[in-house]
Amino acid sequence: MADDFYKRLGVSKTASQDEIQKAYLKMARKYHPDMNPDNPEEAKRKFQELQEAFDTLKDPDKRKLYDQFGAGYQQYAGGGAGGAGGAGGAGGFSGNPFGGVNMEDILRGFGGGGASGGGGFRMDDLFRSFSGGGGGGFSFGGGGRSRRRGSTRGADATANLEIDFKTSILGGKVPLTLRDSHTGATKNLDVSIPAGIESGKKIRLRGQGDPGVGGGAQGDLIITVTVRPHAVYARDGRNLTVRLPISLQEAVFGAAIDFPTPYGEVKLKVPAGSSSGVKLRLKGYGVRGGKEPDGDLFVVFEVQLPKEWSKADLAALKGLETQPTNLRAGVAL
Repeated sequence: MADDFYKRLGVSKTASQDEIQKAYLKMARKYHPDMNPDNPEEAKRKFQELQEAFDTLKDPDKRKLYDQFGAGYQQYAGGGAGGAGGAGGAGGFSGNPFGGVNMEDILRGFGGGGASGGGGFRMDDLFRSFSGGGGGGFSFGGGGRSRRRGSTRGADATANLEIDFKTSILGGKVPLTLRDSHTGATKNLDVSIPAGIESGKKIRLRGQGDPGVGGGAQGDLIITVTVRPHAVYARDGRNLTVRLPISLQEAVFGAAIDFPTPYGEVKLKVPAGSSSGVKLRLKGYGVRGGKEPDGDLFVVFEVQLPKEWSKADLAALKGLETQPTNLRAGVAL
């Protein structure tokens, strides 16, 4: 690794203490001997160099001396800062099955404590960094020494699921088939869709992700939902809009029609003289459920003219003189 302590940690000379701690934790995971069983001696050497840099830069007084005098700053500190391989200095490593490097020394760098040290640093934060999950990678035994448990939480898997518009409003169960990219095996799931879900929302299925290692917990499955568009329904937040075809007779004379809302059939009154674009509001018949108020359903009439007319009908229409002469007066710019 580079002789420059800042380069060892991968930070700039103006890095904050928080940035130095985060960089150290990231590098400690990379170079800890437990994480490098194929080359433990090289990993141990790099880890000790990393620890030496962190023990210096985490201490404001030592860091100030290092910035002024470089790696030989110890002679100006009264010999109180032991090197990375020292037995009793701030950066020393005590013997253990991992070649002289133990996790307690890592924890000491985050607040001056041991395995239960303070400084606001929590054990599960370290576990999560080293194993990808909460407490899956390490456990602690007598005297605060680290003991490798060998279990790692499985990674989270992802999937996409397309559902129809009705299911997105009312909720329900939708089948999903997953295929393992490694083994080719498939498994079928019934995914519970919450009422009112929108496109882009995610559903988490606990324990349906990748298997853990060494008895570790299985990861989760994160499903991204896509809602298929509907032919006549549209959604705007909690409100729904539907385009409802009505006949010429219903538009002219008015009518009471049976209208199937998402929540059941209602009797809908079409006012006489309705034109295409007339909108009625059904309060509370939009998206329901959750903590937000129920949305509304807006019904927009679309007058459908007959495709075929009898001669008598056409003659009757030609005799009508009901339209105002200035019907399109407001169209001009």
